[in-house]
Amino acid sequence: MDKIKMNKIVEMDGDEMTRIIWQTIKDELLSPFVELNTEYYDLGLPHRDETDDQVSIDAGEAIKKYHVGVKCATITPNAQRVEEYKLKEMWKSPNGTIRAILDGTVFRTPILVSGVKPAVRSWEKPITIARHAYGDVYKATEFRLTKPGKAELLFTAEDGEQKRATIYDFECGGVLQGMYNKDTSIESFARSCFNYAIETKQDLWFSTKDTISKQYDQTFKLIFEDIFEREYKATFDELGITYFYTLIDDAVARVIRSKGGYIWACKNYDGDVMSDMVSTAFGSLAMMTSVLVSPDGNFEYEAAHGTVTRHYYRYLKGETTSTNPIATIFAWTGALKKRGELDGNAALVHFAQTLEDASLAVIESGKMTKDLALMWQGDVKAETLSTDDFIAEIRKELEARL
Repeated sequence: MDKIKMNKIVEMDGDEMTRIIWQTIKDELLSPFVELNTEYYDLGLPHRDETDDQVSIDAGEAIKKYHVGVKCATITPNAQRVEEYKLKEMWKSPNGTIRAILDGTVFRTPILVSGVKPAVRSWEKPITIARHAYGDVYKATEFRLTKPGKAELLFTAEDGEQKRATIYDFECGGVLQGMYNKDTSIESFARSCFNYAIETKQDLWFSTKDTISKQYDQTFKLIFEDIFEREYKATFDELGITYFYTLIDDAVARVIRSKGGYIWACKNYDGDVMSDMVSTAFGSLAMMTSVLVSPDGNFEYEAAHGTVTRHYYRYLKGETTSTNPIATIFAWTGALKKRGELDGNAALVHFAQTLEDASLAVIESGKMTKDLALMWQGDVKAETLSTDDFIAEIRKELEARL
């Protein structure tokens, strides 16, 4: 068959084991069938260090140009990584950098297969986490304090007016952090969540901790309420779907008791943690889709998990690994489907959907990576495959379906 042609998307390479899998997916599952047309950015930690992380900024701007990007998992360095990679400094999360450029909301949904049952017995339908993708702790300014002194919060308005408050009079060393968000980004977050709920016809939950954070978190709550009442309530009523707000600790209890089948909107860090909890309880961190939807019509697809460091060190020793590539495959298929949808390229959309179907069919036939085999409850016996062998099985199924 002739290769499917496509318009350009932004490709962002990553780190460690996921970088290895990224190339294998391209070689085995994409390039034989599609004339991949990508603008390539190397977001591997060594290249980010070489460019003083300018490459992360360039990648974000490129997505604004081409409207669709696909990203491999990347390292956000800590002190140990600075030493390991001999970095110039402890670079911030490239995800945070790109999300700040694009704004918007990250939607993460578990990928369900028969034979892998959720750890939470009551869950019957997927729970989508809508994670705000701007500001908060990911763009925070931090100090490590080593002596006593007064910490103050100061805001100077453009007209010179100042607001000042004492945070704490330190009698010893400690830590200090200042973080922020802005009304325009919170408004975009709210509208993205309401629009996604309408598009998917699902209830929307939103949770923060406004009883403790009486200005920061309450601002999120009030903006959501105002936009919902003015712009979305009538449509929600027509569709028979609901929106409600609750404290995040109450939301966690409700989620565990629920049957699923709704969208749970969270602030940036809350969404990061809760998406890991939800995906793990549904099966695996590697079984979750993740897409950033910006208010400007830009889309960035990624694997929601990390770079699988432990498997990478085994790979470097020449050992065979059984790393689950599904989330990375679905990042590519999500980007290809969106490119096809935006361009009216039905062949590209069909290919991407067929690759997704083939991937899940292989698992449901009993062939899977170790993480899924440990939880398998299907009718057929689980056969644990290496990453390469698993991808090879997906290619066979894909070719048969095409």
